[in-house]
Amino acid sequence: MNKVIGYVGTRDLGGMRNADIRCLDVINIAFGQVEDSRMVWDGSGAKEALAQIRGVNPGIKILLSVGGWGADGFSQGSRTAQNREKMAQSAAELVKEYGLDGIDIDWEYPCSSLAGIASDPGDKENFTLLLKAVRECLDEAGDGYMLTIAAGGDAYFTAQTDMKEAVRYLDYVQLMTYDLQGGFQKVTGHHAALYHSEGNLFDACVQKAVNGFVNAGVPMEKLILGVPFYSRKWDGVKGAGCRNGLGMEAETVGGYGGDYGELKESWIGKRGFIRYWDEQAKVPYLFDGETFISYEDCESLGVKIAYLKEKGMGGIMFWEYKCDPSGELLSFIKKNM
Repeated sequence: MNKVIGYVGTRDLGGMRNADIRCLDVINIAFGQVEDSRMVWDGSGAKEALAQIRGVNPGIKILLSVGGWGADGFSQGSRTAQNREKMAQSAAELVKEYGLDGIDIDWEYPCSSLAGIASDPGDKENFTLLLKAVRECLDEAGDGYMLTIAAGGDAYFTAQTDMKEAVRYLDYVQLMTYDLQGGFQKVTGHHAALYHSEGNLFDACVQKAVNGFVNAGVPMEKLILGVPFYSRKWDGVKGAGCRNGLGMEAETVGGYGGDYGELKESWIGKRGFIRYWDEQAKVPYLFDGETFISYEDCESLGVKIAYLKEKGMGGIMFWEYKCDPSGELLSFIKKNM
């Protein structure tokens, strides 16, 4: 069965709507951290919320996701067998303490200090050794505990890890096939394209990521397609008359452009913004002649769901729950999955 997986912030657990809880197969709690080679999480007040969630959907799996963009500690904590064991033991302790179903590792990224975190050439091997240690500790703690990762959705991630070996210890791999263009480029484009489009300067897309991870040794059924519930926005777009703003130089990089709920309320079809559809990339975007916004909606989700089913992937994951306050995107996903 294809899984529907969503990241939910620790503070948002208690405010989840029952209808949304029933739509989910897995919740990834965002986030725990790594401190002094230990996984830690401030779950103050979370036990009551977790009990409420399980009461609504008894079959749901709840994992603690550790890491996130700019979260340091993984490289340092995985360099020695002693520290890896320390981190793995602390993971098992958290799972037991909070009655969780497993751990999701979100190391962004092995061998890279792009997010201002420590890195080391040994991260490539140590990443696998860390997963092995966590897997073994979870197995010792009990039956059925899950171990998953969130992986960067382009070639850099498979180049900086040994996914063929790493996937042996994982239930599945969640592709962060979003933010594929934006935060580092002053060129407008799609941050979550399904396919590469002629108008898009960069070729990062879902299809490229899926092919890359399969070629790196990850079975298709262990791949989860990631989708964004938020947008990327470029201001001061130049050459506005060409391609409705796509693939054009801008004055800014593609920063955070608001979540889907905000787009519905204030941007889509309003204030001069026109919605366009890229038939090649299979994603929408907004443009008013000066500002370009790349986002996801039900039409693009429908095409991606059809794609993952055709490919035999393991399911769909989204970031993040609070970005869809009406539940429109999540209910669409559940209905079509």
